[in-house]
Amino acid sequence: MTDPQLLPSGLPRIESLEMRQITKRFPGVLANDHVNFDVRAGEIHALLGENGAGKSTLMKILYGLYQPNEGEILLNGQPVKIQSPTDAIRNGIGMIHQHFMLVETLTVAENVALGLRSPREPVMDLAAVSARIVDLADKYGLQVDPKAVINDLAVGQRQRVEIIKALYRGAALLILDEPTAVLTPQEVDDLFVIFRQMAKEGHALIFISHKMDEIFALTDRVTVLRDGKVIGTVRTAETNKRELARMMVGREVIFERDKKPLPPGEVRLKLENVNAVNDAGFPILKNISFEVRSHEILGVAGVSGNGQRALAEAVVGLQPVSSGKVIMDGRDVTDLPPAEMYKIGFSYIPEERMHDGVIKDFSVADNAILQDHDREPFSRGIFLDFKAVDEHTRNLVRAFRIKTPGLKTPVKNLSGGNIQKLILARELARHPRVLIAAQPTRGVDIGATEYIHARLLEQRENGLATLLISEDLDEVTALSDRIMVLYGGEIMGIVDAASVTIEELGLMMAGERRG
Repeated sequence: MTDPQLLPSGLPRIESLEMRQITKRFPGVLANDHVNFDVRAGEIHALLGENGAGKSTLMKILYGLYQPNEGEILLNGQPVKIQSPTDAIRNGIGMIHQHFMLVETLTVAENVALGLRSPREPVMDLAAVSARIVDLADKYGLQVDPKAVINDLAVGQRQRVEIIKALYRGAALLILDEPTAVLTPQEVDDLFVIFRQMAKEGHALIFISHKMDEIFALTDRVTVLRDGKVIGTVRTAETNKRELARMMVGREVIFERDKKPLPPGEVRLKLENVNAVNDAGFPILKNISFEVRSHEILGVAGVSGNGQRALAEAVVGLQPVSSGKVIMDGRDVTDLPPAEMYKIGFSYIPEERMHDGVIKDFSVADNAILQDHDREPFSRGIFLDFKAVDEHTRNLVRAFRIKTPGLKTPVKNLSGGNIQKLILARELARHPRVLIAAQPTRGVDIGATEYIHARLLEQRENGLATLLISEDLDEVTALSDRIMVLYGGEIMGIVDAASVTIEELGLMMAGERRG
């Protein structure tokens, strides 16, 4: 019979973990304000909140990456000091990061063993490591080959390797930071089966996600943070989306998108058999053909890394096209430089907002005119008209509800949601004919997401043709008129958003061609 103090893996069990009155201050910011949070064995506890609410700071304190200014952590009722990730792991706390921490050229067993002492030092005992991996995989339904090279594994399998890595190191409590961000719906379902099994076996899980449907499908309790404070902890079965959203943002949030049926207008953007290769000569886009019309949002779905970024960059002139044509308003604009693309009516919200969308050390006003600083009314000859720049920026800040201390504030000091709203404001203020929106709400909280969605639908009504690239299927299905699925740089099908099911999209995202 299994010892109730041990997990099925034979590792010590964490009956309870409690964070009491946790306070963390940074210069000018109170990130956590006397936060109380607890999780128990056999429970999946969600941590929910807007960007900047204090979730990441709290979890970094639990994992030993930050030290609190005040407060204490109790493990099974006893105070513990967690001053580093090594201390966290020693106390049975593991963390599954949103971005995988794996060496792609090594095998599963080598990744799991990396950084650990071997009983046969200086020789690494991979046979013993592999046997332990197989044992853990069998116990928790994690089907992984210890000899497989990470590079050869699908995204969902890599996620399982991360979980095995944490379990191998003795994690009785797992912090799950946006663990489904890059998975297909079927992979998410499989992962949830694993998480439920882990909870059933006595693990404690802390689940961080922006996706409400996931929280209701998986968790037992939800704690909501706002402005560094705990707004409340509720049983998931006793609340609803609207109530949680109200707790998060302090007001009513509209979930239903008012997408009016509109007849599509003229073709604004057309791709004909577009192909592209990466720097190593490997094909990344294969015979891509589609069109986007005025009054239409064409959504692009797919698991991360299947050609979405290459597609957006090929359209706007950042990725060379090896063959095929990009056509706008009947004109061949293939490989036209980005500056010329902007002049003829393109706007682009890039996937990496801090790297490609803004210059983080420039002010809000400077970033508001990045593409247009050399044109009237912002430029008079070789001089900028600062009055015109400030007036323009002030109008954007007001119209798009951008929260900023001032127009001269460096963009790096704004929250992710406000940076994204600034980019959207800048791109739409140019009155484009075609908008390429790549991951427009990635990492953005529910309030900013609601606002960005409303503006994209508003522009659709005004006649804009939008190519919406997103890994969030709820977003794609809610906003799009048609959905195109990419897999391995190829189109698996283009379907009507109103009639396709999430299951059908998931199969296409996994490589099943349709139509």
